[in-house]
Amino acid sequence: MGVKWFNDHPEYHANPFYIDGESYAGKIVPFLAQMISEGIILIALVLLLYGYLVGNPSTEERIDVSARVPCAHGFGIISHQLYEMILGHCHGEDYSNPAKELCGQALKTFNDVRALDVYFHYVVNANFYIVVTLLVQVYRYYLSYFWANDRRTRDALGIKEGTVDEWVRCHNDDQELPYESELKSVVKYHRNLTSRGYRAMVYSGDHDLLVPHLGTQAWVRSLNFPVVDDWRAWHLGGQSAGFTITYSNNMTFATIKGAGHTAPEYEPERCFAMFSRWILNRPL
Repeated sequence: MGVKWFNDHPEYHANPFYIDGESYAGKIVPFLAQMISEGIILIALVLLLYGYLVGNPSTEERIDVSARVPCAHGFGIISHQLYEMILGHCHGEDYSNPAKELCGQALKTFNDVRALDVYFHYVVNANFYIVVTLLVQVYRYYLSYFWANDRRTRDALGIKEGTVDEWVRCHNDDQELPYESELKSVVKYHRNLTSRGYRAMVYSGDHDLLVPHLGTQAWVRSLNFPVVDDWRAWHLGGQSAGFTITYSNNMTFATIKGAGHTAPEYEPERCFAMFSRWILNRPL
């Protein structure tokens, strides 16, 4: 799709090119960047790939899932007793597929507690407020179907006639998508790309319980890149907007204060400020 777009718009070939993605695209973006960097998918087209961004990125399931427990404990969502029970019964276990029965039981209790609102950055007790809030969140997605399939929208976006019959936000039936999930981890792609000089911006909403920032920080640290700008707050309008750390190999990690999964959905102004500074090679 991207290659076809550039073929249709050759005036953009000389521009710096970055790839960005959120959530599950955390697996797609570094893989795609790797393919572009190796010239595998470009045929005769040359793009000036400079780097990539991933937000609240699914990266390695074992790390992402196990980080939910300490993150929920830190937020006060689960009791300290349950936290200690999970640590005791699940040491060395794969939290998404535990082999030990006691570990499975403890994680079921944990998942029951956190199931209500893992995507959103607030936890409330008023049932009516929860229902209304969830309806508002889902209703936006419902309306997006009509917006994206409206002729005026397609004309404004320059979508060619006949290229897309119907836009659907999500395919719930696995049979509709003829591929399998085979990328268990994309950490190696981050290492490969940054070692070759490509810039990387990794960011997380600090209230995300689906792909918690603790897990993202864990795999970033596993790359063992030297720190060039240590952990510090970054600011917008005189207020803390999150925290950031910069490593060698052009990798920056940042949290977005108050954001859930996914960060730009909850804190667009802070995310735009982060993006603007990073893309211009300015410190956050």
